[in-house]
Amino acid sequence: MAIILQEKIPYDPFSPRALLGVQPAQMETWLHQDDAFAAQMQRREALLDERLEEVLALSAGAEPAAQELLDLVLIQAYPGAIDHSQRPDGVTVRIDRTKPLETLCRLVQEDFCILQKQGDEHVLTGAILCFPASWRLSEKFMRPLVDIHVPVASYDADIARRVQRLFDGIRPDRPLWRFNVLWYEDPELFQPRSASEPRKTRDRATKSYLRSERQTLLRLPETGAVVFSIHTYVLAADSLPEMENPA
Repeated sequence: MAIILQEKIPYDPFSPRALLGVQPAQMETWLHQDDAFAAQMQRREALLDERLEEVLALSAGAEPAAQELLDLVLIQAYPGAIDHSQRPDGVTVRIDRTKPLETLCRLVQEDFCILQKQGDEHVLTGAILCFPASWRLSEKFMRPLVDIHVPVASYDADIARRVQRLFDGIRPDRPLWRFNVLWYEDPELFQPRSASEPRKTRDRATKSYLRSERQTLLRLPETGAVVFSIHTYVLAADSLPEMENPA
């Protein structure tokens, strides 16, 4: 498998972050394209064709939200597209509105998770997830936020309440964003892992690659669903500047 790396990242992955690390974002920068666009898109299409059941899940109740999300992505990234659109790498994509998540997968680098309020919590009701960072979509599908974050040790009851309040307060056209920092020995983008076999985490000194997800939260105005998008960056550790206290 070819190694797919970015040469740079559009934020400082080692900058100090407050609890949850959430910041306001702009719709104009909701979606990103970077120097790994063509290679990542080829990998996404291969995963969609070869491992569909592992990277895509959509409940019947989330279909309207998936349709709304597709329309929004087209407006943002491919304005004027109706039946087909041409990506920056020259590939023409057919816009299939009967398969909104598959179409989204072929249009942009971001993975998308659709979360809808059921009772007191938001539940993962749909997703296109080609680049999981050590979790499996099948284990999180149709589960609420608190279960999705099991077995994250830091995700205690207090954090769960804060996250739920955050989700409740998200407003249309006012996205939020955050990022994480992970260290991996393997640069492969598709890294599913069962919650029963969590990945051993180590520091920068023992890892070869930095993996960082730019995560955004956006409420869809018509369906009210919350979209959690993930843009994955992988960079060689030896190409990063030295930091005294890396995050």
